[in-house]
Amino acid sequence: MSDPSDTPLTSTDSRLSGGPSGPGGAMAELLATLDLERLEVNLFRGLSPQVGWQRVFGGQVIAQALIAAQRTVEAPFSVHSLHAYFILAGDPSVPIIYGVERIRDGKSFATRRVVATQHGRAIFALSASFQVPEAGLSHQVVMPDDIPAPETLMSEKELIDSFIDHVPAPVKRYWSRERALEMRPLSLTHFVSSAKLDPVQRIWMRAKGDAPKEPGLQAALLAYFSDMTLLDASLYAHGRSIFDPSLQVASLDHAMWFHAPVDTSQWLLYDQDSPWTGASRGLSRGCIFDRTGCLIASVAQEGLIRMRREIA
Repeated sequence: MSDPSDTPLTSTDSRLSGGPSGPGGAMAELLATLDLERLEVNLFRGLSPQVGWQRVFGGQVIAQALIAAQRTVEAPFSVHSLHAYFILAGDPSVPIIYGVERIRDGKSFATRRVVATQHGRAIFALSASFQVPEAGLSHQVVMPDDIPAPETLMSEKELIDSFIDHVPAPVKRYWSRERALEMRPLSLTHFVSSAKLDPVQRIWMRAKGDAPKEPGLQAALLAYFSDMTLLDASLYAHGRSIFDPSLQVASLDHAMWFHAPVDTSQWLLYDQDSPWTGASRGLSRGCIFDRTGCLIASVAQEGLIRMRREIA
């Protein structure tokens, strides 16, 4: 297998988000990445970490675009949904310019459209909707039963120590990199086996390090983290991985609905599944719960899954 960051493929998968961090750690580096520079009233500039990646991690562009949109919306509006399309791979060596269009400012809802550009071309587009808090009918799906607590699962260090000598080199590089997110998967089978598995994945996750509890920033952090591992579920039924050198894997779009405030420093369960894969695309869905079982957010993403022999 090969590491996507070492190939010329147009991939926006989370494996590109690793890399060494500065003195303040991975979270400090991420917070700096999300602190956009305002160029004009509706125009912002974002930078990417300079750690040798060949393309920008998709979750970074989602989160930066959401930050840009939020900076044009006044309280008490807060984001309740976003819909995004990845158009071209981002170049981490140059800034990304985010232009915000103020589609509508109503009494209850506000709508923004954000286009990210590099080298004079659009690389990403996002629409986001914001709502003033209000009461109404309420229900949610129930968090899966019999989920082991994250404290009972292997830590990342224990996982690396136990499996690092038995996994392919790209997986080894992935787990060896420092990230702003700690993940504890409930199943480790896909790391050491190419067996065809149910298209389901469950992961406990939480932010490493301190981040301000400001709701808009917490929503952006959750959007950043939501792009990690999601496409994997659409490959499990085929015994494949995004590291498979015979595949071209890339995020195509990403949708997210925010249901409740989030504290990313606390453990969150990311319950993922894939209802369909076909036509060189795979669809994955995710529900993000807090430890009390409250549904914090829902996510959906479609990705390109193309056999390389078809494009040779």
